[in-house]
Amino acid sequence: MHQQDLAIVKGLVSVAWADGRMAAEESEIISSLLDAYQATPTERREVALFAAQPRTLADVPIHELSHDDRRVLLQHAVLVSFVDGTQQAQEKQLLDELCEVLRIPAVEARGIVRAAEERAKSMLNVLG
Repeated sequence: MHQQDLAIVKGLVSVAWADGRMAAEESEIISSLLDAYQATPTERREVALFAAQPRTLADVPIHELSHDDRRVLLQHAVLVSFVDGTQQAQEKQLLDELCEVLRIPAVEARGIVRAAEERAKSMLNVLG
């Protein structure tokens, strides 16, 4: 697993914690991404330990993400914010903060978020 993939997953853990809890559905998405990234047992343990307590964006190794990786994180983050069926106000706020932290220009960020929200809403029956 590449370091930037690990940073993306840790970013998603932070988004999952935005509403004050890590829902089972959110954990499943993170586990599926670890499968997709072919995480080693050591990497899985690192993520599990990271996810064991509430996280914030300050805990994410943003500096390990390339220009493109930051956009992938944002797209995945939107999906995670809908995985429990609704996007909470805290999750929406965290996505706004994530855009700032990732240094994605506002116009571009709005387009990425809007497209990802549309995809997520169309997949709610699959996600929930």
